[in-house]
Amino acid sequence: MSTLRVAMIGVGLAAAPHALALKDLAREVEVAGVTGRSAVRAATFAREHGFALAPSFDSVVADASIDAVLILTPPHTHLELVEAAAGAGKHVLLEKPLDVSLARAQQLTACCQRAGVRLGVVFQNRFRPAVQQLATLVQSGALGRLASAGVEVRWWRDQAYYDEPGRGTYARDGGGVLLTQAIHALDLLLWLAGDASVVSAACSTTTVHRMESEDYACAALKFRSGAVGRVFATTAAYPGFPERLEFVAENGTAVLEGGRLDIYWRDGRRESFEEKEAASSGFGAQPMAFDHGPHRALLAGFIAAIREGRPAPVTGDDALKVQRLIAAMTAKGGAEHDAGN
Repeated sequence: MSTLRVAMIGVGLAAAPHALALKDLAREVEVAGVTGRSAVRAATFAREHGFALAPSFDSVVADASIDAVLILTPPHTHLELVEAAAGAGKHVLLEKPLDVSLARAQQLTACCQRAGVRLGVVFQNRFRPAVQQLATLVQSGALGRLASAGVEVRWWRDQAYYDEPGRGTYARDGGGVLLTQAIHALDLLLWLAGDASVVSAACSTTTVHRMESEDYACAALKFRSGAVGRVFATTAAYPGFPERLEFVAENGTAVLEGGRLDIYWRDGRRESFEEKEAASSGFGAQPMAFDHGPHRALLAGFIAAIREGRPAPVTGDDALKVQRLIAAMTAKGGAEHDAGN
């Protein structure tokens, strides 16, 4: 296959690391055009990054030379945009979450399956070096049988962040800290620990923020393996702290905090691994303060999947598992909710 031609749809906060990744992969992929809701903003973005400007989303869909689209728009727009792109035979790399509700997310993945196009989802944290080290430990069986797994996301967003139109609303974002910020850590949790059911959960909006959806959430989980788990997530923890994942197993405990992985083996050994580019993951006042290397790895894998006819590195089904867990955590009532397949 010749150089893959892609178009970028959306030029908001999420677009910058994708643009940098695309430029790094210029030998493999060509940016056919950039478009967004604001023509002025799209033109400025295209000029800053040296990309061509596409007249509109409709023009991208109609262009048979474009192989794939990167959809980087707000969550409530995803289903309709993906339906149009998939209907035109274009592969889709989609910013998280799939959409604002589980029902719309399921429709979205189903339409790509019917159209026979690749659907990739932007959970780039799977490609962080420390996460890759942790995945090797867990998936190889080196840690032994899992006893418990947990995640803590103690981030900070000031009120100005939520004063932006649509931020933290159900109509545009589908929710708050779970679907927008903690979703990355929850993806890692389910990827490495397996499917889980929510035993008990509580979600709330603290006095720190004025917003429609939750800025605080916690849950007790039961994994299908028999292990137990926990989730804590907030955007009200000033000044913001690196996310923390903990896996307790037969042979030791692995703790991933920010870009540092520590393994405490039961035989007394201790091993550590720290990422070179681990200054931030966006946990503080600067949401986009992170290295674009994981985006580049994710995009490279997506390109390879298209060329080789295999699933994307992170599939729509992977993303559905996370969205099921979040839907179970935010469901009303005290009964146990299945967050698995």
